[in-house]
Amino acid sequence: MTSKNTRSAKLDILVVGGGTFGTSLASILAGRQRKVRLWTRRAEQAEEINREHTNHRYLPGIKLPVKLIATNDLKASLQRTQIVLMVIPSKSFRQVAREIGDSLQGDQIVVHATKGIEIETFKRMSQVLREETCALKIGVLSGPNLARELMAGRPTGALVASQYREVGERIQPLFAGSHLLIFSGRDVIGTEVAGAFKNIIALAAGAADGQGLGDNAKSLLVTRGLSEMARFGVALGADVFTFGGLAGIGDLMATCASPLSRNHQVGERLAKGESLKQVLASMTQVAEGVPTTRAVYLQAQQMHMTLPIVEAVHGVLYQKVKCDKALHQLMAIPVGKELAALRFR
Repeated sequence: MTSKNTRSAKLDILVVGGGTFGTSLASILAGRQRKVRLWTRRAEQAEEINREHTNHRYLPGIKLPVKLIATNDLKASLQRTQIVLMVIPSKSFRQVAREIGDSLQGDQIVVHATKGIEIETFKRMSQVLREETCALKIGVLSGPNLARELMAGRPTGALVASQYREVGERIQPLFAGSHLLIFSGRDVIGTEVAGAFKNIIALAAGAADGQGLGDNAKSLLVTRGLSEMARFGVALGADVFTFGGLAGIGDLMATCASPLSRNHQVGERLAKGESLKQVLASMTQVAEGVPTTRAVYLQAQQMHMTLPIVEAVHGVLYQKVKCDKALHQLMAIPVGKELAALRFR
């Protein structure tokens, strides 16, 4: 068995996933002179990053740090590091977690930054990691982290949540001095729910923009979406205060307002008349809000919970309801006290 000290001496962190966000996080770390490796499944992608210092498929037109080194040898990379940061789409997460589980040791720290829910099981990614690996020190990183703004060096923040204090204490110094401020917390459930759920609301906000409904309507959607997010999360065991922080309202603001948000783009294009099939076929990156909507909708039904915005977005994505009709139906919902469902939680 490779010792902890040997791993720590060779590599600070391994970033698993060469997509937009994984490449961005690895680039920040490389820029801070951290000993980081970026794992990609495709050898040709690793070669491009190492030779050309680009990741054209996911970050076209952007130069990566020269010191950023990519690899497609997962087993060897795992043996060289004490900290693993997984940035894998939810649909592929379990498969990669299983591959990692074959080589991972129980004392290694595993943090994921995947903002989705496994659609078949309703499992959060930390639950998948517990099922597929021997890792104990598991955490989640989430916040308002639009990749192109990260690559441009614009300031932002994120939350690392874990039941183990050591996780935050080890992750925070790696990003120290960068434009990404890392805060720590303990509410893993709330952080994961917020990161996934906000993509559903971003689809609705994009649809509102696509129909030209204005900022008042979008603010209404975002605010009521935050309420649905918090009710859903609290029912699963989350701390309601998490949804008022970076992983909740912070990420919600960014992804619902920015044209850089993939989920916002999907909602806007659907409202302008494109089919979901057309929109997804044209995208090289995953819009997590699409499968997450299905997962949350089905889980909420099992829990006998009413989530009007989730139901409206689900109708548009999976039941061929037109965006204008879905938004009209939302405006017809009976109203009551704004925070009644959360006041005594």
